[in-house]
Amino acid sequence: MGHSQQVDRGRSGLGAAGDATEGTRAAGRSAAREGSPVAGGPRVLGLLGGALLLAMVAAQVASGLRPRPILLTSVVVILLAVGAVAFAARAHTFPRAVAAFAAAVLSGYAAEWIGIRTGLPFGPYHYTGVLRPQLGSVPVIVALAWGGMGLAAHATAAAVFPAATAYGRAARVATGAAALTAWDLFLDPQMLRLGLWVWHDGGPYRGVPLSNFAGWLLVSALVMVLIDVIVADPAARSAGLRSVYAVMAFMETVGFAAVFDPPDRLVAATGGACMGVFAVLAWWRGRRAEPA
Repeated sequence: MGHSQQVDRGRSGLGAAGDATEGTRAAGRSAAREGSPVAGGPRVLGLLGGALLLAMVAAQVASGLRPRPILLTSVVVILLAVGAVAFAARAHTFPRAVAAFAAAVLSGYAAEWIGIRTGLPFGPYHYTGVLRPQLGSVPVIVALAWGGMGLAAHATAAAVFPAATAYGRAARVATGAAALTAWDLFLDPQMLRLGLWVWHDGGPYRGVPLSNFAGWLLVSALVMVLIDVIVADPAARSAGLRSVYAVMAFMETVGFAAVFDPPDRLVAATGGACMGVFAVLAWWRGRRAEPA
C-alpha cells in the first residue's frame, strides 16, 4: 500500500510536471502568435505603430498646407508603410507581417511596371520625373503605398468578414479589394494635381479613366489573396491597422473638402463616402476585437 501511494504520488508529480510543460508550451505559442520573443513586445509594437500613425497625420497636415508638398508626400507614405508593418507584426508576428508587406509591394510594383508599358490593367499612363527614386520608371514610394494601405485594407476587411470558411475568405478578399480601390478615389486626383503622373487619354472622374478603377480592383484582389495566405491568422483583428485606414479616409476627406487649394468637394464626398463605409463597418464589427 505504501508502494502504491508512492507510485500515485509519482504519477501525480509527473502529471503536474507535464501540465506545467504544456502550459509553458502554450505560453510560448501564445507569445509567438503575438509576434514578439520578449515580454512586452506586442505593447512596444502597438506604441510604435501609434507613434508612427500620429507622425503620419502631422506630415499629412503639413503637406496639405504647402502648395507643392512632394517631399512630405513621400514622408507620409514611408510613415504609413512602417506603421502598418508594426501593427501587422503585433497581430501576425514580425516575419509574417514583413512577408505580407513585401508581397503587396512587389505585386503593386509589378502591376505599375506592366501598366506604364502596356496600358494594362489601368489604362495608358506614365509617371513624370517628380517622384524619386524610380526603378524601371516606377517610383519606389508608389510600391510602398501599395504595401502599407494593402495591409490596412486587409485588416479592415478581416474585421467585417473574419470567418475562416471559403465564403469568409472570398468575402474578405472582395471587401479588401474594394476598400483599397476606394482609396484611389482620393489618390489619383491628388497625384494628378501634383503632376506625379499623366493619363494619356484622360477620363470622366477628374481626368481619371474608369479603366483605372477596374485595374485597381483586379490588382487589389491579388494583394488581398497574398496577404490572406501569408498571415498566420487572416481573421486576426488589428485595431491599429483599422485606425490607419480610418485616419487616411478622414484626412483625405478633410483635405479635399477644406484644405487643398482649390478644394474639391466632389472628390471629398465620393472618396469619403466610399472609404467611410468600409471604415465604419470595420469598427462596428470589430468593436470587441483584441490585439491592435
